Amino acid sequence: MSEIMNRWEISSFGLDNLNLANTPRPLPKAGEVLVKIEAVSLNYRDTQVVENGMTAALAFPFTPASDMAGTVVAVGEGVTRFSVGERVISTYITNWIDGNPKTWAEMPTQGGPIQGMLAQYVTTPAEWCVRAPKNLTPVEASTLPIAALTAWMALIELGHLHAGQTVVVQGTGGVSLFAVQLAAASGAKVIVTSSSDAKIAEAIKLGASHGINRTTTPEWQTAVLELTEGRGADHVLEMAGGDNLGRSLQAVVPGGRVSIIGLLESEELRTPIMPLLGSRASIVAVAVGPRRALEDLVRMIDHHGIKPVIDATYAFAQVPEAFAHLSRGAFGKVVIDFALASK
Repeated sequence: MSEIMNRWEISSFGLDNLNLANTPRPLPKAGEVLVKIEAVSLNYRDTQVVENGMTAALAFPFTPASDMAGTVVAVGEGVTRFSVGERVISTYITNWIDGNPKTWAEMPTQGGPIQGMLAQYVTTPAEWCVRAPKNLTPVEASTLPIAALTAWMALIELGHLHAGQTVVVQGTGGVSLFAVQLAAASGAKVIVTSSSDAKIAEAIKLGASHGINRTTTPEWQTAVLELTEGRGADHVLEMAGGDNLGRSLQAVVPGGRVSIIGLLESEELRTPIMPLLGSRASIVAVAVGPRRALEDLVRMIDHHGIKPVIDATYAFAQVPEAFAHLSRGAFGKVVIDFALASK
């Protein structure tokens, strides 16, 4: 094992400042594991952190990205949670084992403000990792910590989804497609909204029942009501923000649930008060989840054989191209595969 490794870092904000640097390989301290990184999955948040910090106070030089899969190659003093050779994935929110969340200051997140995963080796507290699914490759497993767990929290952990309910999933990004797969595996009816008929067709192959093109049907909530015979959906995953929340409230069944997940169109939520009161809906903010929930999700993934949707993989040397792909929009996930040779 070489004492020198490569990692991606920025010295100041901006994707143009991404630089591949040589640095000493870290050594695990007491309570830590040294992980050889095999795959890193990119999230929309990673782009925002690189561009502006996304409210996090970064220490430069800063290594981006929060979600990894790898193999433990050394353990620090006192570590009993993992042994050398075990495959692991990262948790996004640190110090949140279970129970109610605390403040962000008490539970800082990996990939900002804590240093991220775009390095050949990373040392991390053993408590901040979980065992990877047995049936997924490192590329597939790396997609779970944020995208899959967010969908799991919205629908299963907090939403108590059950068979026969109807779910509206907005878009076809990583969280959205995991929501389609998890809801379909739970016996729910899934309606997908997208601006692309081709992406809708692919989402139907993953288990969605219906698709609505929000470009040709901008008032997509009316189509949801038609598909549910006027009843509405039990769950709506709100991914856009802005005025779209008003449409989500019109699409949800009285007393239903709207999970606020994305801010792809606006960083604000706008809706008149009376429709909100009339809907009697619960509007719930979902920001990933605790380690215990990720472990539950891993078991579910293995049991049902769910395979994450990977839109593209890039070599470690192609991180800037991977971020560019993510910025253009992806059907599912964009992943850095450390075993992949540069194209």
